[in-house]
Amino acid sequence: MAPRFGPRQLLLAAAGAAAAALDVCADGWVAAEYARGGQPGWAALALALLAAASVATQACSWLWLRSDPPALRPDVPRWLLAALHLLQLGFLFRCLHALKVGWKVCWEKAEEEEEQRRMAFLSHDISMLRLFETFLENTPQLTLLLYVILQTNKAEPSQGLGICTAFLCVTWSLLDYHQSLRSFLQDKYELSLGSSIIYFLWNLFLICPRILAVALFALLWPYSVAIHFPLVWLAMFLWVSLQGTDFMESSGPEQLYRAMVAVILYFSWFNVAQGRTLYRSIIYHSFILVDSTLLALSWLWCRSPSDEHSYLIPVVSTALPCYLLGLVLRVTYYKWLHPNVRAQQEGGFDEVDANGRTNGLEFRSLSVPDLVNKRMQWLAQAQFPVSWPLGQRFLNGAAALESAV
Repeated sequence: MAPRFGPRQLLLAAAGAAAAALDVCADGWVAAEYARGGQPGWAALALALLAAASVATQACSWLWLRSDPPALRPDVPRWLLAALHLLQLGFLFRCLHALKVGWKVCWEKAEEEEEQRRMAFLSHDISMLRLFETFLENTPQLTLLLYVILQTNKAEPSQGLGICTAFLCVTWSLLDYHQSLRSFLQDKYELSLGSSIIYFLWNLFLICPRILAVALFALLWPYSVAIHFPLVWLAMFLWVSLQGTDFMESSGPEQLYRAMVAVILYFSWFNVAQGRTLYRSIIYHSFILVDSTLLALSWLWCRSPSDEHSYLIPVVSTALPCYLLGLVLRVTYYKWLHPNVRAQQEGGFDEVDANGRTNGLEFRSLSVPDLVNKRMQWLAQAQFPVSWPLGQRFLNGAAALESAV
């Protein structure tokens, strides 16, 4: 049975689309202010980040549309869909199309299971695309904004709006993505207010020190970031590749997906493989903690004693405790608020995992398999591991195509 899409979900979808549009306007305003203030380099960089994120997101959106079942594609000519994506309007069109379908589901009493599943399918794709665009555009923009503010020792209204909208989009995308994954579980595992707050806080406390460390490093050596980012990105790309992701429909688009995930991992943890994540998580957070610490220490050691940024020393000294607090909240979430915990407490031990232990985490029944978003379902299985009976595990991407041959 599909999760029910009601007026509350429609309102949240509309708010998410409005926030994304506001963020684009804020980024344009910031870039215009840079150009007007005699900083064309900063303006070009801000627009380049916006353009790169948009191109990658539109590419994913188009690839997904091409591989989706015909019944789930918008009822418009294929050439028009292609034109919209070339004009960087594909994601916006998806949002408006989802709002149209959502309005029909909510107010025209389209309660059929097929309509509900269609709406869930559209929402899942939008959630993933929003996450991609946010981390490809908003987190780098936040780093640039913080760098410019520290460099000039002043904050313009456009920059304040840019920071607010960027944080809003990061927060929204993380919570929306996690809620989207949880929607594959039974209703009793729905994301509660308390777990939403903890989930948001641990992500915030882990991302903020990372952005601060990169901005401080750029404050001393602006062009060194152009070396640091590709090196770390390459390490993350290789790490993701070694985990054998199978998200897209073929090997070519899969490399695009891995490249985008590597950008996310530069700033934040993102689980891309099924199985136990404990050791992968320890490796990742240890690497990021060491890397961010070295970036911050390089600023502390190499800055001039008469540096006007001495007021930042107390801020930098709180970055490590902030990151550690984020890790503590993450452990708290997974120990007491994760769906697996509730499943074990309820004693539903009808599944056996790879280590011989059991859990009763239940996914929704799939009465209409063709209307299930297998891309997001694959990630949900990675986030909420369940051992499926032999022959009933859902394949994705190239693996699914090979199994059908």
